[in-house]
Amino acid sequence: MSDLHDDGFDEGPREGPGDGAFTDGEWDTGLLEEELRQAAAILDPVPTELRRIAVDAFALHDLDARVAELTFDSLVDAIPVRGASDPPRMLTFSADEVTVDVEVTADGLIGQVLPPGPARIEVLSGPRSHALLTADDMGRFTGESPPSGPFALRLRTGREVVVTEWLRA
Repeated sequence: MSDLHDDGFDEGPREGPGDGAFTDGEWDTGLLEEELRQAAAILDPVPTELRRIAVDAFALHDLDARVAELTFDSLVDAIPVRGASDPPRMLTFSADEVTVDVEVTADGLIGQVLPPGPARIEVLSGPRSHALLTADDMGRFTGESPPSGPFALRLRTGREVVVTEWLRA
């Protein structure tokens, strides 16, 4: 028998420049990466608005922040109330011992941070300016206008920073 298989390809050992291996001079990953980056910039450029949103989103991150998980959403978990045409959306976020209850209405936000205590709260809404709210000694806060589009809350208590999951209003 020969070294040829049924598919007609020779699988015997090969040596020399035709063996499929690249030498150091032929394979420069830095150069390849730069050429691919230039090709992508020409053939499929990142839209300016998307780049700005990505930079703003990166600026929003906080390395010490804990993420508060959505544990209750009245759109999903609640039983509909008969006769209520536009009920408020009730949300509960939890991160270890910190809980944030939020009611989203057409008039704005009403909420409470538990355990009760003062906190600064930012309503994050992507690249737009953020609404700044203050929780009183009982942890209660209100916002004058409802969030539009995706939003999250960043809470700064005296001890920690907690950021809620992003969701759509």
